[in-house]
Amino acid sequence: MAVLCGCSHGGLVDKGLDIFTSMVHEKDVQPTDLHYGCVVDLLGRAGQLEKALEFIKQMPLEPTASIWSALLGACRAHANVPIGEYVAQKLFMIEPESATNYVILSNIYAASGRWQDVVNVRRLMEEKIVLKEPGRSWINLDRLVHTFRAGDALHPRKEEIFEKLREISNKIKEVGYVPDLSCVLHDVDDEQKESILLSHSEKLAIGIGIIGSPQGLPIQVVKNLRICVDCHNFAKFVSKICGRDIYLRDSKRFHHVVGGVCSCGDYWARDYHSKKDVREESQDGSGPCYPRIRWNDLN
Repeated sequence: MAVLCGCSHGGLVDKGLDIFTSMVHEKDVQPTDLHYGCVVDLLGRAGQLEKALEFIKQMPLEPTASIWSALLGACRAHANVPIGEYVAQKLFMIEPESATNYVILSNIYAASGRWQDVVNVRRLMEEKIVLKEPGRSWINLDRLVHTFRAGDALHPRKEEIFEKLREISNKIKEVGYVPDLSCVLHDVDDEQKESILLSHSEKLAIGIGIIGSPQGLPIQVVKNLRICVDCHNFAKFVSKICGRDIYLRDSKRFHHVVGGVCSCGDYWARDYHSKKDVREESQDGSGPCYPRIRWNDLN
């Protein structure tokens, strides 16, 4: 398991497949759903989504939600709408109350500019009363925990926080920071997208950390969900310009940012933003085709 996971995170596709094949046919090890999930993740991270789907279909076991989820996450990373829709339908049947699957499908649509489908997903969530966990970030200053949501306007120092974030944003733009507008999954203009990005909960926590603690002290932020690639990049620039170590703990991993360099080696960001296998449904009937979601059938 550990070796397969290592190959997956290291992008060693051929090596990982060789190990799995050897495990099954030479070592006579009976793979579990966890082993199969690792192979799906291995192929998915590398952008080989069709191979991953075919692998799932040929499995001797019934695919679990975690296996389908690995492929859905890969569809999000590589903006593959057709396979993403197909996989989402499978997950809707297995986990009808899981908001994560709806949100990821919505993100896949948004990344492809299919805003009406984004609306359809949100409407379906409302009809089925599927609740999404809101993103929150926390920071502890002088034994007082500050909690933020995206766009939070309830903090007593909100004006100072936003003013400081705008000031920092302007400074880091001068040294190469470019807001990643693709992280905003709303059909609005670029100026609004940039404003939305600046109000992400982890940025607000970093903002109060800067104005609420002495220069030179590290900033420690915890988030209940995965941080977006723009916030990851923002933290790197802030650590360099402001001379602060930044510790970010999200739902996936721990990030220690020092002098513009993150302990994750940016592999997380490369994986998050990889677009190696971007494919749209063929309009002329050629190429792979997967069943389209018919929203009325899901109501």
